Amino acid sequence: MGLSITALAVDWSRLEGIPADERLGRLYDDSFEVGEDVEEGWAWPASTGEPWCAVYEFAGTLGSYKPHFWAGEAWDDVREFADPVLRDALDGFLRPLGLRREEEPDDTEPDTGLFPGDAEPWRPELLLACPPGTVTELARHWARAAPLLDGLREPFGVHAARGPGKWISDYAEFATLLRGWGEVVETTGRRAWGVIGLPC
Repeated sequence: MGLSITALAVDWSRLEGIPADERLGRLYDDSFEVGEDVEEGWAWPASTGEPWCAVYEFAGTLGSYKPHFWAGEAWDDVREFADPVLRDALDGFLRPLGLRREEEPDDTEPDTGLFPGDAEPWRPELLLACPPGTVTELARHWARAAPLLDGLREPFGVHAARGPGKWISDYAEFATLLRGWGEVVETTGRRAWGVIGLPC
């Protein structure tokens, strides 16, 4: 099956109001209920009350984390051929999302101070945890990168295309995934919420 990701927009203040040892369980329970039937885009709770989280499903990924991993690999292959302004903006955008490979990768769980340490083997690590302040910065980076993104089309085809049948096989798939993340941070940022990536 492989690793999957559930991307959540989360009302950080509401999350902080949940007892620390119940937060992760609530995120899993509520995200499953909200996103059970969505195939692409946002899924919001059906209740009439004020929502505290929403699920975003990325187009063409079937929920898999693999396209996100390969998008990061593709950016690593093509970034030196990008316009310097785009390179700086996408580095700033992709790094907090875990899609920019570091020379010395940090394999520890994102430290938000919201989740207690838990050594029980069933508990997976968070894939992503961006509080509202980080989301604001991500939105700024994306606002700079988005208008320049199509400048990567030609260099991507030369240096990063992986061919038919592969995840992120061409520029179109790369751009679609990044624009999905752009939608996540823009929508979340407008609400002053945070973003969490749960493995599933």
